[in-house]
Amino acid sequence: MGNVVAVLFLVLCVALIAVILMQHRKSGGFSGSFGGGGTQMDMSGGSWQRMSSMTKLTVVLAVAYMALSLLLVYAVKP
Repeated sequence: MGNVVAVLFLVLCVALIAVILMQHRKSGGFSGSFGGGGTQMDMSGGSWQRMSSMTKLTVVLAVAYMALSLLLVYAVKP
């Protein structure tokens, strides 16, 4: 069980790195990554529909990464 989860974790890590590297950069430089150039409309509830498909894929892979890392801790526990 632990080996299967570890292999899935490695595949997920590589996929997450690849998706992050394929994304386009935001304009705004360093402050744009912390929301410095955003408006109030950017923070509204419908932001999931305005995200690009690469951003949505990154969010899904990041959530799967967190869940699989917790599962890996419990699967490999001695």
